[in-house]
Amino acid sequence: MAKLVLKFENSVLTETPVGAKEVSIGRSPDNGLVIDNPAVSHYHARVFNEDGRLMLEDFGSLNGTFVNGQRVKIVSLKPGDSVAIGKHTIVVTESREAKDPFGKGDMPKPATPKINETVMLDTKERREFLQKVAAVGENSQVAPARIKLATLVVRQGKTDKQEYTLTDKLTVIGKSSMATVKLKGWFAPKAAAQINRREDNSYYIGAADRVPTINGQPVIHPTVLSSGDVIEVAGIQLEFVYRD
Repeated sequence: MAKLVLKFENSVLTETPVGAKEVSIGRSPDNGLVIDNPAVSHYHARVFNEDGRLMLEDFGSLNGTFVNGQRVKIVSLKPGDSVAIGKHTIVVTESREAKDPFGKGDMPKPATPKINETVMLDTKERREFLQKVAAVGENSQVAPARIKLATLVVRQGKTDKQEYTLTDKLTVIGKSSMATVKLKGWFAPKAAAQINRREDNSYYIGAADRVPTINGQPVIHPTVLSSGDVIEVAGIQLEFVYRD
């Protein structure tokens, strides 16, 4: 049976087996695997078995689901795969090995097909699966190369650094240990706002515990950032720029 091991940095938080019933993943407490973090959608993704194949499907989350560093919509999983959701990692393992009934050691595991291989399921689920795969396409599996480095320059307020290069897909602004831009001060929120890098290397800022402003305008919905934009949130002022 497959097992999902939820980790933050080097710490194991919980382990969840995947049996006949699917495991939903998200921030809402009624998920099978709960990740309590504002960067995670209430219902973010699910892991399920499909005729012996372990599958993962993203529910259209804002910040995305990444398997071995590539953003995915629906994909097959195998032991050893690493699933990144926000700042957390889910490692796919097996809870036990299949044994040879004749006592000659471990049985070889069947190869898990890649996303672009045919999965032979002569059922309605097979047709729906192939439709989803076709809708996803190969472009969602490959991130384009970055040309310029997005950077946040602190213009006002107390932070741990004066400049931050946005190298991660997700940047959290707050006091939390998971934050990239770490705020100082007794009343600083754990997660004031978050910036998400999308597949086309555009950057979108969205609210978390606070509503940020861009050039004086409140951010009601995730909003794309342009070089020179001034962000204000939780008592700090940041300028978003691109560095060559």
